[in-house]
Amino acid sequence: MSDQRLDILPRQRAWVEVDLEALAHNVRQIRGLLAAQTDLLAVVKADAYGHGSIGVAQTALQAGATWLGVATVMEGIELRRAGINAPILLLGSVHTPAEIQAIAQWQIQPTLCSPKQALIFSETLSSGDRALSVHLKLDTGMARLGAPWTEAVEFVQWVQRLPHLTVASVYSHFATADEVDQTLLWQQKHCFDQAIAALRAQGICPPCLHLANSAATLLDSHLHYDMVRVGLALYGLYPAPHFRDNPDRSLDLRPVLQVKARVTQVKTIQAGMGVSYGHRFIARQETRVATVGIGYADGVPRLLSNQMQVLVRGQAVPQIGSVTMDQLMLDVSGLNLVEPGEVVTLLGQSGNIRLVAEDLAMAIGTISWVILCGFKHRLPRVAVRSTVLDRSLSSNPGCRLPSVG
Repeated sequence: MSDQRLDILPRQRAWVEVDLEALAHNVRQIRGLLAAQTDLLAVVKADAYGHGSIGVAQTALQAGATWLGVATVMEGIELRRAGINAPILLLGSVHTPAEIQAIAQWQIQPTLCSPKQALIFSETLSSGDRALSVHLKLDTGMARLGAPWTEAVEFVQWVQRLPHLTVASVYSHFATADEVDQTLLWQQKHCFDQAIAALRAQGICPPCLHLANSAATLLDSHLHYDMVRVGLALYGLYPAPHFRDNPDRSLDLRPVLQVKARVTQVKTIQAGMGVSYGHRFIARQETRVATVGIGYADGVPRLLSNQMQVLVRGQAVPQIGSVTMDQLMLDVSGLNLVEPGEVVTLLGQSGNIRLVAEDLAMAIGTISWVILCGFKHRLPRVAVRSTVLDRSLSSNPGCRLPSVG
């Protein structure tokens, strides 16, 4: 098949639309919260939360981000191979010589979490390598990665004595910044500040301090330090409903990702007939059923079976029966003459209604991050531009689809 004929395929079955104009708008909104000297690190790990890391990284940098954050070495290499020269912070922890050598080769800046890990880095790098900028992580209450904050002085001094390493920053990560109860958040900040004070008492002044994720960035400027690390908010979603509903913490964020698919068949079934595997839906009356070419292999959680609504012609219709690997079914009895080929919106806007990842997440007791990251690469990513209608509706919460369940 020729490349010209392949160009028509991305929107034939199911696809993800990525609005880079909305992304740039979100970056500018977040940038507006920060002091001029505060850097904005755009978190583009997990293929930019399913949005496409290269396009997102390029757009975010053009709009005002100054750093990029990834979780794996290969994610960083992919950005470098795309010609992106901005500083890249590796948020994950690595230990193997092969990964360390790749980090040095591709000028990725790693996170170090322990003296032992720092020693492995130093011993792996040769005298011919330029000094590697490293970021030292302290555990202030997340209990994931990082050296104990009470050992900050010993950790930093140890790294400073090792050859081939230069300390670029000291940082930590919040565990509960998106919760209504901020008690632990301020405890973590206090621990971080104590660690930094101890360092400064020893004459150690790290060139960069950072602590805030999306939630902390929106919450309070006292949490910004020298840099903020923003992921979810870049993609147009709030970390929790109380951020969206609080005018003091909300921004005009615009969802960047839409998920769409096409109807592949429409049929009428009679009352008493079952739909899909296990007949978890039984028609109570004559029902018009539309089959749609997208399923759990594409990232639609099977747990959403019988619990989600989608948009067809700007109207909400229920999904019925078990979501299958490649397909799902809808009850389109309320619509007139739905035909194969019509577009179904699973996430995004159709008419005056917008369906966001939070709606799907709440229906199955998960979080928006899981929904966004779940859409697989079998779904082509298609770049689109915002319309005037999209912009006017994105700031109107009354146009969102009601919660389902």
